[in-house]
Amino acid sequence: MTTKLPERFPAIPPEQWTEAQKKVAATIASGPRGEVRGPFLALLRSPGLAQTVQQVGEYLRFQCPLDRRIAEMATLMAARHWTQQYEWQSHYKHAMKAGLSPAVAQAIAEGRRPQDMAADEEALYDMLTEALHNQSVCDATYDRALKVFGEQGVIELIAVAGYYAMLAMILNVGRKALPAGQEPMLPWFPH
Repeated sequence: MTTKLPERFPAIPPEQWTEAQKKVAATIASGPRGEVRGPFLALLRSPGLAQTVQQVGEYLRFQCPLDRRIAEMATLMAARHWTQQYEWQSHYKHAMKAGLSPAVAQAIAEGRRPQDMAADEEALYDMLTEALHNQSVCDATYDRALKVFGEQGVIELIAVAGYYAMLAMILNVGRKALPAGQEPMLPWFPH
């Protein structure tokens, strides 16, 4: 039996928010997210950072011209890399809605290379796998991704993975719990 550790950055009651926190929370809630949740509950502790991060995330999630299936696959890869359960739970449903194959998502969850990927999924998988594990990509992998996604797409996919890696670290360090009644979907890797 495992002991549940307490969250380090629990939600700050709204009546305790500073003016700066109220302002960024209102911006987040009035945008496409519709509410302050997940990593933004922790980020409210730094309102200036929260504002900037939410703008980057709003672009990557709601304005970026990437195919949503590909952007959500990149998000799942970052969540898997960091074993971030909250992020995975949230984006798994977005990935399914965007058309990512459940078999591809399951393989990523299990830490193995998916079979039967589309050509753009293969290019993404190879690029982000190398980037996340090797901190860079070889010329052949880069050239392939460039042909598939173009320069803007390559930059945006790297940014998606980096953005969700940052949020995963905040959530992991903060010990963000899953919403009540939800069980982890990602298997834990042995250490």
